[in-house]
Amino acid sequence: MTPIAIAVFDIDGVIRDVGGSYRRAIADTVEHYTNGSCRPTIEDIDNLKREGIWNNDWKASEAMIHRSFERQQQPKPDTLYEEIVDYFQKQYRGPDTEDPEQWTGYIADEPLLMDKAYLQTLAQSGIPYAFFSGATQGSANFVLQRRLSLQSPILIAMEDAPSKPDPTGLMMAVRQVEEQNIEAQTIEAQNVATKNLPVIYAGDTAADMKTIARAKTQFPERQWLAIGILPPHAQQAVTYRASYSEQLKAEGAIVVLDSVQQITAELIAGLLSPTFDKANPD
Repeated sequence: MTPIAIAVFDIDGVIRDVGGSYRRAIADTVEHYTNGSCRPTIEDIDNLKREGIWNNDWKASEAMIHRSFERQQQPKPDTLYEEIVDYFQKQYRGPDTEDPEQWTGYIADEPLLMDKAYLQTLAQSGIPYAFFSGATQGSANFVLQRRLSLQSPILIAMEDAPSKPDPTGLMMAVRQVEEQNIEAQTIEAQNVATKNLPVIYAGDTAADMKTIARAKTQFPERQWLAIGILPPHAQQAVTYRASYSEQLKAEGAIVVLDSVQQITAELIAGLLSPTFDKANPD
């Protein structure tokens, strides 16, 4: 089927629920290096993420540690960044941080928010897909290959590109999808396959939405759409749900959904339609 758009997905908060894993590891790390004086709540972490520059959870942990000491008007600790990373990884992955077979930390219990059948249906409907995440290759592939059983998924992770909201990694993912798609096409269809297909990026943070905003500036020849996904923890209370949704829209989300699996070929076609009302997407 001739593709109509490319879908790129964030992973944390979109493909898997990290409220009890990554965010718990942030809280553990901050509590540990502030000697128990500060354990950030989910809302505290969300507020930091809303600044749009803390996609890296190791850096986010470091920032929260430093800010805690600043609030107490104390000098920053001498803790090395590498020590923060090591402690975080042992909470998240387990004592053996290198061998996925031995990962017994929080990563082992992350609920999935997407299934393989959904991706197969999306691809069959003319929406090839890829993943662009601030997670490490090991962590991202743990969910994509081990949990979802995807074979050689197109993935741009932490090690591959600058951190969001820099759109470099997003464009790298798009180009890999295009290259793969061209190889799968007949010679007659390649002219269609190589056109600048529209791109939708589904994410759950301000940094994800800002990434699309920057992509529009750096790559104006292509249509870019940001779709906000409400992570599970943001759906627990009505008022918090509303504020989280409005924040994603303020950063550029064309629509905000409860589940990534609500993104269908029909929805994408509607969003790309010239008659789509951005002011009233519902």
